[in-house]
Amino acid sequence: MMRRKGMLMIVMLLCVLSVSAQQLQDLTLETAVMQRGRALAPKRLAQLHWVPNSSSYYYVDGEVLFTGNAKSSSDKVLCRLDDLKKEFVELNSMKRFPKINWWDSNNFWFEKGDSFYNYSVKDSRLYKVMRIDKSAMDKDYQPAKNLLAYTKANNLFIMKDGDEIAITDDKGPAIVNGKSVHRNEFGIHKGTFWSPESDKLAFYRNDQREVTDYPLLNIDTRPATAMPFKYPMAGMTNESVTIGVYDVNSGEKIYLETGVGEDNEYLTNIAWGPEGEYLYVAVLNRDQNFLKMQQYDAQSGKMISTIFEESSEKYVQPLHPITFVPNRKNEFIWMSERDGYNHIYRYNTSGKLLNQVTQGEWVVTECLGFDLGSKNVYAIATANDGLDRKIIKSTLSNSKSKDLTTKSGTYHAELNKHNNHLLTNFSSLEVPRKQEVQSEKKVVKTLLDAPDPYAGYEIGDIEFHKLKATDSSVLNCRMIKPVDFDENQRYPVLVYVYGGPNVQLVRNTFGGGISPWMQYMAQKGYIVFTLDNRGTANRGRDFEQATFRNLGTIESVDQLTGVEYLASLPYVDTEKLAVHGWSFGGFMTTTLMTKSPSTFKVGVAGGPVIDWKYYEVMYTERYMDTPENNPAGYANSNLIDKAKELEGDLLMIHGLDDDVVVVQHSLLFVKSCVDEGIPLDYFVYPGHKHNVRGKDRVHLMQKVLNYILEKNR
Repeated sequence: MMRRKGMLMIVMLLCVLSVSAQQLQDLTLETAVMQRGRALAPKRLAQLHWVPNSSSYYYVDGEVLFTGNAKSSSDKVLCRLDDLKKEFVELNSMKRFPKINWWDSNNFWFEKGDSFYNYSVKDSRLYKVMRIDKSAMDKDYQPAKNLLAYTKANNLFIMKDGDEIAITDDKGPAIVNGKSVHRNEFGIHKGTFWSPESDKLAFYRNDQREVTDYPLLNIDTRPATAMPFKYPMAGMTNESVTIGVYDVNSGEKIYLETGVGEDNEYLTNIAWGPEGEYLYVAVLNRDQNFLKMQQYDAQSGKMISTIFEESSEKYVQPLHPITFVPNRKNEFIWMSERDGYNHIYRYNTSGKLLNQVTQGEWVVTECLGFDLGSKNVYAIATANDGLDRKIIKSTLSNSKSKDLTTKSGTYHAELNKHNNHLLTNFSSLEVPRKQEVQSEKKVVKTLLDAPDPYAGYEIGDIEFHKLKATDSSVLNCRMIKPVDFDENQRYPVLVYVYGGPNVQLVRNTFGGGISPWMQYMAQKGYIVFTLDNRGTANRGRDFEQATFRNLGTIESVDQLTGVEYLASLPYVDTEKLAVHGWSFGGFMTTTLMTKSPSTFKVGVAGGPVIDWKYYEVMYTERYMDTPENNPAGYANSNLIDKAKELEGDLLMIHGLDDDVVVVQHSLLFVKSCVDEGIPLDYFVYPGHKHNVRGKDRVHLMQKVLNYILEKNR
């Protein structure tokens, strides 16, 4: 009888294991692609931030807003979505908690439709504080004064005491006010800047009248119509930018005396002084190798002084404005790569360099702020050859830094200066997400330990590898192995490439930074391989600037180093190598398919740059100089005349309305292929810009991956 019971238990266990195995399911492409694969993103507490001027934090979980602090054992409900909806009928259509912004410890605001609302925690009431024209764009709200800056068409307005005030009145579409300029380069992402007391508004004015019109095509009209927009190509006439300042109280407007009408300088990284008396602007020359930090009088517009200068044999790339040290009106920090790695420097407004705050062969990626006494600055920095992100605390006066992290992986954080606590968001290759309250190195409270979103799916193992470049630089690589990997078999490989500046693909974060569709290919029996070559981000100045004036050359050398590594593996089928990338990755895909034509059997190049002289001024001239000054570099990177070298199957894809890499690039390559009698597959997505979003993205990825699966047999 006992033996029969034992046999029965074994059978039951085998049944459980069998059912468990059957429950593992294939990852569909729709799940992997829709909403950028968010169904497979680790759970998170949304909008997790500190409440201003307090030791409390808040976050949204589902339809509920919670608050808590480090000392409380549990968090409490602050309000629910239904609490907001019941106040105003027009909010009944809200299906999720809105994105909120606290402006003091008792009030938060949000925008919905054409109105702004304020919730008073003290009163547990929601108030409508402003309603504006539905055509308003680029909104910049100051809740303490109930002031709103915004644009309509190409002019700038503010809403004050319920009245709309026109700040500019330029005619025609070529002069644009209050919007981002310089095509969002140099860390620029907005066009208006309120002073500390919200009594003045600085804004960009962009005169594009001399910039060439580029024709996009609207195929929804009968007949089709041209949709011209301003697109300055490398070496051509650039936009002319000035900075205005509007005084809210007096109604007066002035412009900073930066050299009005000149098109050879970039006005970047605007910052207000702590008392609103001065504006600080990083003025960069057209060659992008010489920067001046200028101080301007916000009342008169006159230039007061040049605080400091910075130059480079290649290029200077300012990405962050100066940040004043709290309670020290004449002292600020500045981030620079001048010693080879991006670090923090402390200055006074007389231009004296007080000291270099951080130093080492690693990169500061973000400044988190200062403690209450302004003795220390907190920051995010790289580690582990750029794979990791750590939290550091650095003493402002003596340049000593302390690592506040205990685990290898990627940290994001937000500092509370009142208690020096941090809200941390951690992930690594194996850890989906942990959101915690941390003090120094001690975890005070765990708010979320997210489950594995891939649980229940058949997925491949992910590995990191480090290779050596020809100059001995470390190249970080990521490999996804096929589901049910067997080292005695040989597998096809898809190399996913970007390879361009300011981007890093291989990171020690959950899944190694992959896109979920890569696991879909692992299910199809593919190895998916990615390498961050020289020229990519977060590895120091020399690593990134190695590609200067000759884009595509060193990047290709490094990518082929990755191919050599793959070829050394007994389980890689070198006769079945595919390559795919988008934008700069499309350029790299086409470069590899033409300059190393026997390496890859198939490629898919999306939105590719084909000839850099057709790309925009700011980006191209930084990395390639002008076509007139660097004809050899432009000729070497130009892929039009290299179409004749193409041997494998290449699919080129472009959005018809692409206003970043205009469709002329790929069409010129098509023409060259036709002229040379070279077969090429080509597909256009009407109605899409530089990438394909929304429901059509499933169609795109089916097109990309099916092409690889069919041609790489």
